[in-house]
Amino acid sequence: MTTPNATNASILVALLLGAFVCCDPAWSGETAVPEGLADFPASLITDTPQLGFALAIRLSRLGVKAAQPDVAVLRKLRPVYANNADSLIATSQVVAIHFQTIAAANNYWRRPETEQ
Repeated sequence: MTTPNATNASILVALLLGAFVCCDPAWSGETAVPEGLADFPASLITDTPQLGFALAIRLSRLGVKAAQPDVAVLRKLRPVYANNADSLIATSQVVAIHFQTIAAANNYWRRPETEQ
């Protein structure tokens, strides 16, 4: 038997995965930019780790927006997940995964040997 918190975390993960699948042109067969992703960043390259983390948060928010484009529903659900530890941990995990990707894209902000 699953606990309510485990169920909520599972639902959040399913929503996020669904957003990636439904919004990925390779999966959906679409070539146009899905609604809500027009402001997607042009690059993952940032000048500092701090800007990389801000970008990770932005990407996470874009994922939620793509999964649930109805702002009224988002506002209605916010009190539910904002006060649920499992939901907040799952949100942190999504941000961390985005940050991991961004850090790798930026070579972990190491300077080239010629600049050190």
